[in-house]
Amino acid sequence: MAHIQLRTITKTFGRHRALAKLDLDIADGEFFVLLGETGAGKTTTLRLIAGLEKPTEGQVFIDGVDVADWGAAERDVALVLQQYSLYPRYTVRENLEFPLKPKIRRLPDAEIKERVARAAKTLRIEHLLDRKVDRLSGGEMQRVSIGRAIVRKPRVFLMDEPLSALDAKLRESLRTELKNLQMQLGATFLFVTHDQIEAMSMGDKVGVLHNGRIVQTGTPQEIYNDPRNTYVASFVGSPPMNLMDGRVVDGRAVMTPMRFELPLGGGRLGGAGTGGAADGRPLVFGIRPEDLHLESGAPVEALVHDMENHGVEKIVTLKVGDTHLRVTVPAQTQVAIEEPVRFAWNPDKVMLFDKATGMSLRHGA
Repeated sequence: MAHIQLRTITKTFGRHRALAKLDLDIADGEFFVLLGETGAGKTTTLRLIAGLEKPTEGQVFIDGVDVADWGAAERDVALVLQQYSLYPRYTVRENLEFPLKPKIRRLPDAEIKERVARAAKTLRIEHLLDRKVDRLSGGEMQRVSIGRAIVRKPRVFLMDEPLSALDAKLRESLRTELKNLQMQLGATFLFVTHDQIEAMSMGDKVGVLHNGRIVQTGTPQEIYNDPRNTYVASFVGSPPMNLMDGRVVDGRAVMTPMRFELPLGGGRLGGAGTGGAADGRPLVFGIRPEDLHLESGAPVEALVHDMENHGVEKIVTLKVGDTHLRVTVPAQTQVAIEEPVRFAWNPDKVMLFDKATGMSLRHGA
């Protein structure tokens, strides 16, 4: 397996800068998820590690060795794409055998047979080995595509949104299988996605990429519970964090005086790095939907603007003036559109961000 490091990587295509002084550290045997919107630079990062692109500036290290002058084959990485990259007229067995039969260094037939059998068993496609690929479902084809990577026993698995073309139920199933596969192989995985549910459910570590820069790296819990800025706060989480403009006045969060005020926990104001949050400067208050609750007699009145039934819970959108807030409530909660309700928040779960920079006060804004 392999330890991957990217140091101050910049990549430009003509006048377009895809990556800007990007630093990334992926530990040996880690399942690392690179999360970002379309155009953030995820695929470019993957291609730089694979050796399909060269950085404009910066260095790529695999196990401490600068691989700038190494070709894709020398780096010994396997790339799994959203498109399956299979030979449709070949059988599954022939597709799995293909990477093991290069003209230069063909493996012995016995080893080819053993590797194919092991990959097929791991991915539960043994019954498909003699079937033509063009007769497979999308999920089966993606398993074969992953199998082609496994048989090579690469140092690193690079996966570029491999589940995004599949239906929701199959994506959920393959998420679990891929994570189990990585643990079974003890392999280094770099998984690229725009889907934050995939990132949160699969990654040992998550790196959030925005406009060619890594804005935060951490465990899924760290990214969710302590976002570094308002971009991460709004991008990670489903439904996303509620963000509201306001100021701190006498230890309270004031969005609209008298009408929209809520208490803050002492730790929100006195913790390290809050930088004098109570000084009345413009702030953004962040609160997760699960940390808001509806109750009669609560401090703030709102109108129910919208409602989504998710089975075990409902996502209720509230409107206070021009502000919209999402609240997660139990499925049995009875509310109606345009109905007035009252709500409060957990004051110890509120996050404070600097209005000008978007940075969390806990991170030293």
